[in-house]
Amino acid sequence: MRYFPPAGIFIIYELVKGVVYIKHKLMLVAAYLGAVIGAGFASGQEIVQFFVNYNLEGIKGVLVATVLFAICGAFLLYLAHAQKTSNYQDMLRYLLGNRLGSAVDILLAGFLYMGIGTMLSASGAMFYEHLYLPKSLGIGLAYVIIVILLIVGKKGLIVSYSILVPIKIILLVVISGYAAFVLPARNPDTSAISASMYFDGGWMAASILYVAYNFTLAMVVLTEYQSVTSRRNSVIGAAWGGLALGLLVVLNYLSMCKFLPEVLHYQVPMLYVAGNINLQAKHLYTIVLWLGIITTAMANAYGFAQRFARFTRLNYGFCLVFAVTMAIPLSMQSFASLVGRVYPIFGALGVIIIAALLYKAIKAVTIEVYYRIISLFRGTKEA
Repeated sequence: MRYFPPAGIFIIYELVKGVVYIKHKLMLVAAYLGAVIGAGFASGQEIVQFFVNYNLEGIKGVLVATVLFAICGAFLLYLAHAQKTSNYQDMLRYLLGNRLGSAVDILLAGFLYMGIGTMLSASGAMFYEHLYLPKSLGIGLAYVIIVILLIVGKKGLIVSYSILVPIKIILLVVISGYAAFVLPARNPDTSAISASMYFDGGWMAASILYVAYNFTLAMVVLTEYQSVTSRRNSVIGAAWGGLALGLLVVLNYLSMCKFLPEVLHYQVPMLYVAGNINLQAKHLYTIVLWLGIITTAMANAYGFAQRFARFTRLNYGFCLVFAVTMAIPLSMQSFASLVGRVYPIFGALGVIIIAALLYKAIKAVTIEVYYRIISLFRGTKEA
């Protein structure tokens, strides 16, 4: 006589399986959002320069960016599982070949270094511009927290993202959504927009560059998740992350368009927007920005330190401290200047990576679909 377990066991099993199924996808969403939504995004400086500056055409750029984020994230994890690689150096060599991949890796290391300096600069700008505290205090405090959270390596990165990113996203959605849909509508003055531009290549080019340099950073973090998630969960989770990014860009874009041209004159325009809600909202958004600085700085610092340790064969902890320390001189530059001038340059590097990613991924998917169809046809014929 066969024994059938109680129905309750099956229900519990299915619930647990469902929780794990969702958890793995949310890990990827958190990783994607954590890498991209840093100081440049949360401050509003990136959105101003790459979308708000283009007035109504900026919303077209937002839609293009959303689609690209979702597609590129899904394809990256698909290839990471296909190649069984969980570090971005191996992924670059697969996408671009050994010689070009190594050259791009060196340039990307430079971008990661500049990213650390940019995040430290953002911390200093926030402390000085909105908290009325010394810029050096903001830089020093960010330095200490980044080193403490990352000193244990990949585990510190993943655990910190799992805790910090959800808090950051919830606060960001609440405040940006309130500013976009609840604050009274104004008649913004767009006459001074063109004078504030750092990049003037059109809304489409701006959108592609925005995705390119952000995805280059996200790739460093997302590839690490290949070893802790299944292919299906990775691909779906990364696609969800891209769509979530697009939604958040829309909220920031709509909220800041209400305050033109004032937002163009702030290094941290979203704090100005939050201040128009009330003082408590401004304080809450200060937390959002701080978390954005920390999580993106962590992605930059981890990627650079890992690469530097692999190249020099020195201890990872030493390389981490060295990388963050060497970024301090760069952090003394203006945050707005770093976002407007450095990021588009490395966006061009990201365009090369994305082009190679799309080519390799589409080719791999096409081949897989072809062989599945052939196998299905043969099975039907034999039957």
